[in-house]
Formats: sequence, C-alpha cells, structure tokens
Amino acid sequence: MEVRVYRPDLRRIGQIENQTSIQWTRRYFAPGEMEIHAPITPKNLELLVKDNVVSLPGAAEAAIIEDIEKEESDIKNEITIKGRFLSAYMDRRTIKTVFNYNGRIEAAIRAIYGVCVPIPLVEFGEDSGSEGTIEFQASYKNLNVIVEKLARQGLLGVRFRPDFYNRRIIFETYQGKDRSMSQGVNGRVTFSESYNNLTNAIYKYNSQLYKTKAIVGGEGEGLSRVIVEVGEGEGLDLREMFVDARDLSSDGLTAEQYRAALQQRGREALTEAAIAESLEAEVDPNINFTYKTDWDLGDIVSVKKKKWGLYMDQRVTEAKEVYEYGGGYVVPTFGSPLPETIDWSDK
Repeated sequence: MEVRVYRPDLRRIGQIENQTSIQWTRRYFAPGEMEIHAPITPKNLELLVKDNVVSLPGAAEAAIIEDIEKEESDIKNEITIKGRFLSAYMDRRTIKTVFNYNGRIEAAIRAIYGVCVPIPLVEFGEDSGSEGTIEFQASYKNLNVIVEKLARQGLLGVRFRPDFYNRRIIFETYQGKDRSMSQGVNGRVTFSESYNNLTNAIYKYNSQLYKTKAIVGGEGEGLSRVIVEVGEGEGLDLREMFVDARDLSSDGLTAEQYRAALQQRGREALTEAAIAESLEAEVDPNINFTYKTDWDLGDIVSVKKKKWGLYMDQRVTEAKEVYEYGGGYVVPTFGSPLPETIDWSDK
C-alpha cells in the first residue's frame, strides 16, 4: 500500500512505501481522518510536511497533513502524520451573512457554500436528487458545522473528492444505498457471526442526552419572547430541553417564516439529542461481502449478534481502514455513536 503525496495544488511530488501503519477513517456526514506512521528518512521528511495532501490507491478521498510528530530514541525513529480529509477545508470558512433558506436540503448545502469565500480548486459535482427539504436560518457560523448539520438532517454523505489528473476538487453530496434484509431492490448485506464477518464487536447504547421535546426561545424578553415547541411525549416518556435561539433574526421574515426557522432549530437540537446506538466491529473486507463493491460507507445493512439478542438495520456511518504488518482490515461503525453537543451560539 503506497501513500501518494501531493502539494496543496494537487501536483504529485512523490510517494512513500515504507510506512509501518495506516489508519484511514472515512465518515459519511463529516470529514474523515488519517494517521500514518513511517520511519524518519530524508525523503519522508521532505514529503510529509504541513498542508501537503496524501491519498491511497483507489480511495475516493484525500487528507491534509495537519499534525506532525517526530520521535527519535534508541528504540524508535518515526514520523507520525495526522489530518482530516479535504472537506475539512470548510472548517476554514465562516458564513458572514444572514442566510435564510426554504427548499431542498441538498440544494441548501450548495447555496450556503456559495455565500462563503471560495475554496481554491473546489467545484460542485452532480446533484444526487435527494428529496428532503428544510427551512432554516444561519449567520456567522462555521461552514463545516452547518454543512454537517444539513447532511445529518438530509441523511446525505458529504465529501471533497480529489481529481488529481485535472487538479480540482469535486464537492459531492451522495446517498448510501439500502442493502438491508428488509428491502428487495438492492443486493442484501448482513454482518453476523454465522457469516464469519463480524468479530471484536463493541455495542453501545446511551439515552442520557435523549430528548423528545424542544422548547425554543427566539427574540424578545420575558412574556414577549417568541417561544415555539417541537416534539412530543407524555409521562416518563416526555424529555424536554430548552434551546436558546436568540441568534436567529426575524429581519426580512414574516412571523410565520420566523416561527418556522425556530421550529427547525428545535428539530436540529432534537437530532443531536437522539438516542445513541451503534455497533463497531472488525470486518475482513473480502469475506462474503466485498468492501466498496457489495457495501460501502453510507449504506444501510443488517447486523446480527445472536449471543446478545441483537438485530438491527443500521447505516454505515464510519469505516476505518487499517493497514499494518502487510495486511489490512476494516472497522465499520453501524449506527450513530454518542454525538458531540454543539452550541449554536458560539459556532
């Protein structure tokens, strides 16, 4: 497995083949990450520098070198690089306007990117045709944070796919396929012990952050403050949360449109406060179902763990590729792990 290295303008400058470990973590909604360990040599020191771009053969993504560590001792002579995939360039942009939108989520991602300072080399790919819609407002927020929120709302994958031949970056939104046992359109994929394609499994369930109703506070003070509620529940099943949405402005909006924007903020907060349920397991990429051919990041698959009485249809939200000791394996995450809470007021 060679590691190809490029300048930020995507001009290839070389490759390394003496690395000892590669961890290539792909994510559906957010930028993935990479970590590569290699010996310290003059060539590696020249290639593995900040802001250069690395890619693997056959990968749809590439990563920026953002973190470098060099260690030399009697037992170790190693350089370690880490970084995020190219879509993390959006983390360098801020939405410096009041952006109001009502329409398709996929079109919203393109539109909100369009009001920010352009990122060099980036062009839009084809629209996937997703039908999800949204009405929201965002202003002076981090572009990457907002795009991830929109992607989660629309169940869309987001990536910056490098086109090294033409030295450009294609901004793609895409949809994973339903390959679960409960459908009959696409080829079905199941991970289970009986198929010998599910080992070293870790199941996680957490409902501590789970909320069923959002009380959203907009403009105004005291009894004159605009308040809307989103969600439902009663008795012990009712779990309420308050969402401070003073940053949402009613300027240029009708009262109905402003309330709709507040309601959308509440729905976003409830999405972040959902039950976290996920299964992480080690998978041989070539047993029964071939990785990137029969299933890929973003697909919905069936997972069975008979010993635990566990059966679920879940999306592959993360796929960690590991290459070490002359071999490789994949660690997919099925479902959504415990989310990070994001404070809209300071992003």
